[in-house]
Amino acid sequence: MTRKLFGTDGIRGLAGTKPMTPQVALQVGIAAGLVFRKDNHFERRRVVIGKDTRLSGYMIEPALVAGCTAAGMDVFLLGPIPTPGVAMLTRSLRADLGIMISASHNPFADNGIKLFGPDGFKLSDETEAEIERLVAADLTDKLSKPAELGRARRIEGVHDRYIEFAKRTLPRNIDLTGIRVVVDCANGAGYRVAPDALWELGAEVVKIGCAPDGFNINQECGSTDTAALRRRVHEVRADIGIALDGDGDRVIIVDERGEEVDGDQVMALVASSWHEDGRLTGGGVVATVMSNLGLERYLGELGLTLARTKVGDRFVVEHMRAHGFNVGGEQSGHIILSDYATTGDGLVTALQVLAVVQASGRPVSEVCRRFEPVPQVLKSVRTGRASLEAEGVKSAIAAGEGRLAGMGRLLIRPSGTEPVIRVMAEGDDQAVVEAVVGDIVDALSNVAA
Repeated sequence: MTRKLFGTDGIRGLAGTKPMTPQVALQVGIAAGLVFRKDNHFERRRVVIGKDTRLSGYMIEPALVAGCTAAGMDVFLLGPIPTPGVAMLTRSLRADLGIMISASHNPFADNGIKLFGPDGFKLSDETEAEIERLVAADLTDKLSKPAELGRARRIEGVHDRYIEFAKRTLPRNIDLTGIRVVVDCANGAGYRVAPDALWELGAEVVKIGCAPDGFNINQECGSTDTAALRRRVHEVRADIGIALDGDGDRVIIVDERGEEVDGDQVMALVASSWHEDGRLTGGGVVATVMSNLGLERYLGELGLTLARTKVGDRFVVEHMRAHGFNVGGEQSGHIILSDYATTGDGLVTALQVLAVVQASGRPVSEVCRRFEPVPQVLKSVRTGRASLEAEGVKSAIAAGEGRLAGMGRLLIRPSGTEPVIRVMAEGDDQAVVEAVVGDIVDALSNVAA
């Protein structure tokens, strides 16, 4: 069966159009409820539902509630809370299913549905395929009898539970007193928990992006646009800036000079620190094909490996679980620390960075710059996969591989969600890298034209 509903990170689209309509959300709720109810004979039938701050959450949430209760599932409503909080509470509340309503770092007009199993991990391809099959079917005769319908209630205190969970990932003696932090929550799901957690640990907290209005999530703020955070770090002379994305599963750090520290540098920092403490497992880090060659070389100097996967945090997590790694992530700031969480967690990752900074007594710009990234160029061409078969494109790719041999990497990646070919090259010589990407982009553009 060809998957039309689920992408690499759940279901996502423009709110009010398929698949992000109340009708589809209702069917997803019923289908997911049926899949996770069928093996427990009604002995345990709970689903937790969280969301970010998008206006369309008010449309999607009740539709999911109706679907889940119709399938006989009791619903625990969490309200706005980060995605990792939903994953954690799915396990903590002994639920069968966790649902997060969010389109992550996308603009407010988009929304999405992410599903987690009882272990807090995202669902397998097989389970998603079964849900998708049911969504397309007539489920009227599958609905619960009147006496077996589920109930829904809002759970209080979920923010406190998530804050305590995040704080417990640090040693008891960690005290952030004297550290001035600017935290940008992207007007998203972390707008309450992240500032409170940092304050409870003793930090002086300056908040931006913490006034959601349903429309301003990820708007000129958060991990995808750190300009406001960098300005604020300068203005208040902060020691560090922390930028989350709309659902709180990504983080980008800004040092005291107002310069970004991306996910590759964060993985290098955590991996080297845990390696020194004897806590790192798997012999290295798991990242995607997009991570900088500089990270791979840095880890190699420490005797550690960099395992690469396809783009997407689910592929990173799958490799980590299969091969025993406990640090992985993406350059974009989606960091998975599996000793603590089953998915990316921006707040927990930021706390790990702060712990290393506090222990070192040195500024963030020194602590978090573990390697010099090699020049990396990424460009996209709006064209289909078939363009890669053109002789001119094949020749340009072969020539580029030859020029980068021994001193860099070339990656040609068709997008999984739109007719776009992404061309990425990196290497020690900036001019060569730019020329290689330029030649391939020109060849693809000629075909597209």
